[in-house]
Amino acid sequence: MKRTHLFQLFLVLILTGILSACSGNKGDRTAPAAYSDLASLDTLQDIWHLDGHDGIVWDITPQHVPHTDHLEFSGLQVSCILTYGVDEDGTLVLRKTVVWPMLRTIPNDTHASLINGFSEDEDTHVSVDGKPAVPEKPYRIRFNGVLTLLSKAGGLEVRRVLFPSTGRPAILETVTVKNVSRQPLHVTLDRVGYEHINPADKGVYGAYTIRADNGDGAKGLLRPGDTLTTTVVYYALKKGETLVLDPAEELAKRRRFIRSLNSSLVLETPDPVIDQMFRFAKLRATESIYATKGGLMHGPGGGRYYAAIWANDQAEYVDPFFPFLGNANGDESAINSFRHFARFMNPEFRPIPSSIIAEGTDIWNGAGDRGDAAMIAYGASRFALAYSDTAVADSLLPLIKWCLQYCEKKMLPEGVIASDCDELEGRFPAGKANLSTNILAYGAYRSAANLLRSLGKEEELAAAYDRDADSLHAHIDKYFGGNVMGYDTYRYFQGNKKLRSWICLPLVMGVDDRKEETLHALLSPQLWSKNGIYTQAGAPTFWDRATLYAFRGIFYAGETDIAMKYFRYYSQKRLLGEHVPYAVEAWPEGNQRHLSAESGLYARVITEGLFGIEPTGLRSFTCAPRLPSDWDFMRLKHIKAFQSDLDINVKREGKKMLVTVTNRGKEVLRKKWDGKGKLEVRL
Repeated sequence: MKRTHLFQLFLVLILTGILSACSGNKGDRTAPAAYSDLASLDTLQDIWHLDGHDGIVWDITPQHVPHTDHLEFSGLQVSCILTYGVDEDGTLVLRKTVVWPMLRTIPNDTHASLINGFSEDEDTHVSVDGKPAVPEKPYRIRFNGVLTLLSKAGGLEVRRVLFPSTGRPAILETVTVKNVSRQPLHVTLDRVGYEHINPADKGVYGAYTIRADNGDGAKGLLRPGDTLTTTVVYYALKKGETLVLDPAEELAKRRRFIRSLNSSLVLETPDPVIDQMFRFAKLRATESIYATKGGLMHGPGGGRYYAAIWANDQAEYVDPFFPFLGNANGDESAINSFRHFARFMNPEFRPIPSSIIAEGTDIWNGAGDRGDAAMIAYGASRFALAYSDTAVADSLLPLIKWCLQYCEKKMLPEGVIASDCDELEGRFPAGKANLSTNILAYGAYRSAANLLRSLGKEEELAAAYDRDADSLHAHIDKYFGGNVMGYDTYRYFQGNKKLRSWICLPLVMGVDDRKEETLHALLSPQLWSKNGIYTQAGAPTFWDRATLYAFRGIFYAGETDIAMKYFRYYSQKRLLGEHVPYAVEAWPEGNQRHLSAESGLYARVITEGLFGIEPTGLRSFTCAPRLPSDWDFMRLKHIKAFQSDLDINVKREGKKMLVTVTNRGKEVLRKKWDGKGKLEVRL
């Protein structure tokens, strides 16, 4: 090689090194330290729009044909997954998969709820002048907790309203036809007489009778403008049981339930999409509670997970949310879940089972120790602080302390806690010690210390818990901290060489040692996708739970505008896009089921992320509201935590924010705040 060429190559290498250093690239980073461009990943195509009345509407146009979707709604004794939409001809698609969680089948395992699919054949059919009406062509579908489908069928308009009974084992569909032609029509809504008996040897409680019934149907001469109505009830019963319902009253009960949730923990912002998504998150998180013989049990749903509880979905994800909402069933289901887990404390410190199934009569522990004790200790201590009932807090203390002792007994010489896997149960590698288990234990130590101090008990133990948290914090950074794919963030486990979604968890717990690089990693092309955060770089799998934890952590870390950019995108996609209207579980597993605890995590993005609320005592909390730069205000009203009725009002005033906190109308804090640190509130 000529000397001139060598000199040119030398200059290129020097300049490349300078540019690399200036760009902030490190190690083997595979992409610049830039966030994923949302526009390049996905151009959002809204199918639905807000209706201005606490709901969303799909006005069906030719560009939407064909399109089908599915959603789940639930009551205390039933759940239903509805598949709805239009086929290639624009004809109505409507199928129902109905689940009865307390009608247990054999073997009585996790998935032993009685389930029956109902196709269009088990629906009422419309006849005109003795002949089948032309196929229904939906033109508008509306959802506000009740699903309403409007269709044209020749000279008729057909209105179908579907909803679950709040307390009975039934799904109801009210069908109303209206004569929109100019001449009288003889209309018949055919009788539905479906019946299937599940054999006695297949049921824990014997034979079950499954029915779809609308009595004798309905018929009549409809003059122009006249209507005719029938209601089909889809239900199942044990032998010898009967069911009598008033459809109008059942619909009124469902609407009262929805209104009660809409009037508690009310979010008001300049963004109506986020406000509506939050309303729906409260609904989905709360409706999925079942009246089992083991007490009220919150269940994920999805056609598989009912009448059972998990250390992650219930104890960690949704239980700490319920005190903020103040729904009585939600609070009771949370307390009941901790009672069930407490049954399995033992002096030998064998693991608490991951799941208690079959109405509390059995367990599932197929993945071994997933870090369940850390999940339960974290969730129970956060719940106890926010619920703020001294007797309940006292009753939860033995469980919290046992779980933390268990974690201490799993401590490795490196100062971190071992577990067999994490909540993904071996779907992805987790090593002998993973970041999730350890950071949850760190959060549990902090909250347990606050709980003990608030109760005026065991001050030495509270101080020890804080020391344990400090020690675990240091060991987490030493053991898990490192360069992964060029980002100075966290290795999810020792030897891990790929970015993982759960590196967001330290931010959630206020550990921001590696905030900047973790933030870049989470929102990098390696992890961020059009559906949220990939579980692992290079894999197509995503779980909404990780994405929602990431949003919460980024908000809590004070990176408001960055978090809001992605959170707004996510909310619009989940609320108004192709699959609505809730947070989902995962893909490709489960076909993006609307598991309910994920909606609890969405709500916690608002309460603990955007408003930065962290319980510090039975009657105290800190908050750090994160007002986006393009918002002038945000409010969270009727917060029921801490045995109170709180409003937090945030208003921009120049370069600062005016934060006002009231309790039942009485002002308890009013401060111009620069956004630094945290605001302390004592009630």
